[in-house]
Amino acid sequence: MPQTMDPKTIAFVGLGAMGLGMAQSCLRAGHRVLGLDLNEAAVERLIDMGGETLTPDGAGEAAIFVSVVLNAAQTRDVLYGESGFARHLPKGAVIVSSATISPQNARDNAERAAQLGLLYLDAPISGGAARAAQGELSIMASGSREAFEAAAPALSAMAQSVHDLGREAGAGSAMKAVNQLLAGVHIAAMGEALTLGVSQGLTPERILEVISVSAGTSWMFENRAPRVVEGDYAARSAIDIWPKDLGIVTEIAERAALSTPVAHAALTRFREASSKGLGTLDDSAITQLYAGEAGLPLPGRE
Repeated sequence: MPQTMDPKTIAFVGLGAMGLGMAQSCLRAGHRVLGLDLNEAAVERLIDMGGETLTPDGAGEAAIFVSVVLNAAQTRDVLYGESGFARHLPKGAVIVSSATISPQNARDNAERAAQLGLLYLDAPISGGAARAAQGELSIMASGSREAFEAAAPALSAMAQSVHDLGREAGAGSAMKAVNQLLAGVHIAAMGEALTLGVSQGLTPERILEVISVSAGTSWMFENRAPRVVEGDYAARSAIDIWPKDLGIVTEIAERAALSTPVAHAALTRFREASSKGLGTLDDSAITQLYAGEAGLPLPGRE
């Protein structure tokens, strides 16, 4: 990524696998980056990369504030809670909200930002930690022209593609719900399919080899199945994310009087996996749920 000709001060709250990579991409583009996370080790990693710790005073210098926290409640607290940063941001600064939240939550956040003289970009993300660190995310964004323009220095550093979904907050989050419906269903189907193959005497390695070049493949199958083959369930994207994200999908579908039985089935499976103690593992460990129920061998399953 080339050095920017107009460096900005960009604040990040949420330095997990995605947020830290996004902050790294902004540093690489020549911006001043401030960051905060409950995990102090993540802040230290940002400092080692050349960033700084975010404080309320530092927020007062930020032209762009990027929130990459877990859910709607955390987003609301980070922005507007008792210690929220929105009140410290300068007038005209833009909030880039990247958590997976409902469209209505996004609209509510945008309204509160406007009351404080701030811009708001509804900007959920997709692509995974590796692409976040490379500045190659897909960002599904909606908001005013002014919000897009104000956020452009960060967006160009963080994303390979920015999808402009319109002038009102909420459309970005709606598109992310569509993405998460497909992604969650595909991960659950990956686990189900691998376990079906194992039940018929096939090895996970052979299933991965054949299905990856066959019509039944998906991006999620090709990304997650190798982790099952290796028995590596260290969380890149944890199982516990999916009860939230698919819960949003089914919630907004119900409000639209839309039946989503496939998404609901996947949601049920992820909830069951979480209840059985698999929640903090990588979401590829959904395969362990299926294998455990059938008493089947699987790499890395005790």
